[in-house]
Amino acid sequence: MESRIAKAIETKYPPIAIVWTDEKPEGATQFQEGRWGCIMWLAASAAKGRPAACDAATFGCVGGGVGMGFGDRYKSFPGSEEGFCHFLSSGIEGWAEGPAIAEAVKPFLQAETYDNFIHGERYVKTPEQVKRFLACLPITQIPKRYVVFRPLDDVASGEEPPQTVIFFADPDELSALVVLANYGRGDNENVIIPWAAGCQTIGIYPYREANAEQPRAVVGLTDLSARVFIRKQLGDHLLSFAMPFALFQEMEANVEGSFLQRHTWQELLATKR
Repeated sequence: MESRIAKAIETKYPPIAIVWTDEKPEGATQFQEGRWGCIMWLAASAAKGRPAACDAATFGCVGGGVGMGFGDRYKSFPGSEEGFCHFLSSGIEGWAEGPAIAEAVKPFLQAETYDNFIHGERYVKTPEQVKRFLACLPITQIPKRYVVFRPLDDVASGEEPPQTVIFFADPDELSALVVLANYGRGDNENVIIPWAAGCQTIGIYPYREANAEQPRAVVGLTDLSARVFIRKQLGDHLLSFAMPFALFQEMEANVEGSFLQRHTWQELLATKR
């Protein structure tokens, strides 16, 4: 499935597709069951041309399980949801149940992760506020076994369409994508940047938007941890731009005759070549 958008904005990495399926592609990259990993590595694998997959046993981390649509995985975090609320905020210090949980998980954690468990990632101010954040997440249970990441070019036109199409974009490319998402709408709030994990901004948030009457695109990779994890794979200057397939089709149809064929965008392109 060739993309007019990708051709017009000349992205370094081709767009990728998220597909729900009961069969994974042969040779797909996949985490081992029970092993930690960042879902964004799977997305990066597809951006480089190799398909990747995860299921309910191989999603890498609890946030990734939630992000890909395998239900509410925060209950499986050490200390359950309460433990995660402390982990994302101020840490388990001062939490009565914290020391025993910390002692139990210490042999299985790297030093940095253990430090975050004790002292908190500090991405949210308090555990109570994390609870409110979790209540806002569009937690989803997908109806298929696998979430597969594939280069969009490898998705044939007669196949089941992707759930989500994702671009990895630099500032100029992201700007063009934002303009194009609004180009045919007649209003100006058709792209959102929710605060969430990198995987959640390419997974459950676009999944949710797919059910909207007027679906929006979702900008991501503002997750600092995901940025650390993915920079060796894709570089340190990219954000993600994910859209439900219906919006992708709308934007594809709007390339012809748009600003992408005018001199301002062509001038920006020329500086990159």
